[in-house]
Amino acid sequence: MDEAILKNGVNMIDTAEQYPIPSGGPDRIPEGATETVIGKWIKDRGVKRERVVIATKITGGRNVTPRNIKNDCEGSLKRLNTDYIDVYQLHWPARYSPQANWGQSLKYNLEDDSSPYWRQFGGPTSFEDLCLAMENLIQEGKIRGWGLCNDNAYGLTACTRTAKALGVTPPCSIQGDFSLIDRKSEENGVAEAASPYNENVGFQSYNALAGGMLTNKYSATPAALDDGNRDRARKSLENPRGRMDTRGWGGTLYRYRTDAAQEAIREYAKIAEREGMSLTELSLRWCRQRSLVTTTLVGHSNMGQLKESLKYFKVKEPLSEKIMWDIDVVHMRNRTPIFSSNRVGRDWFGEGEIGEPIP
Repeated sequence: MDEAILKNGVNMIDTAEQYPIPSGGPDRIPEGATETVIGKWIKDRGVKRERVVIATKITGGRNVTPRNIKNDCEGSLKRLNTDYIDVYQLHWPARYSPQANWGQSLKYNLEDDSSPYWRQFGGPTSFEDLCLAMENLIQEGKIRGWGLCNDNAYGLTACTRTAKALGVTPPCSIQGDFSLIDRKSEENGVAEAASPYNENVGFQSYNALAGGMLTNKYSATPAALDDGNRDRARKSLENPRGRMDTRGWGGTLYRYRTDAAQEAIREYAKIAEREGMSLTELSLRWCRQRSLVTTTLVGHSNMGQLKESLKYFKVKEPLSEKIMWDIDVVHMRNRTPIFSSNRVGRDWFGEGEIGEPIP
């Protein structure tokens, strides 16, 4: 944070009450620890509160109730050591939504939506109760605005239209997985809904480097869980290059390593090499240039990665029309690679590699 904010002018911190992930358990850091670190940093460095935009998240699903929205927000405020949160977000929707899954599910499943988890005790929190609970926090001065995360065009529009009908503050942002190999938000209605001509909501892209896959650091040696060379895989696990070399995240984020995804990454790497830039630079500058994106979120595991990203964000010149078109050509040939899989077996019976419903 010293490097990004104090030295290089980054002005937004994105976190969540659930961070770090994984958390909890006897051998793990507790939930909320990331917020605590941020709050301590602001206090210790004497950072003026208005210098940083703080966005945090309430844990999603059935945890999202009017009571928990209030209580969890107050917990975040205490850990962050601040009087207000700039953007308070739902980490994932309060209702069932296929795109909120961590895996490869895109299909709406009526059976899942009708399950007891979602339908017992009166069902998920309504859009009306959600909007009113967020408005109460705004009126109390505890948050400046609110937003969504891992949601879709239906959830976004339902929230904005419900809030306007009630005469309360609509969400100001939606956060979603977005990168060269995950452009679904441009094509599934989110970009149209968020447009300034429609709901006028900002879009925060996360995983712009696809869990590190778009840095090209896994191109020569596969991620540990994919590496058939057991001795080499063990060394990668012992000295991980990033999240893909860990058992927890490496399994959860397998979608960025599908055969289709890696084929697309190789093609994008060729474009970057031809243009005399790294794949990281191409990926970040492309993301920043998309009309949908108002904020690109990046997370790094070492200082070198952070400094590299900061350098590319300072490049003012946009990528040329030719480069953008060459990227689109690759995309048209391999449109949704992270939602493809050559490993699906007949014995999977509608369940993906991390237990998510598929297709």
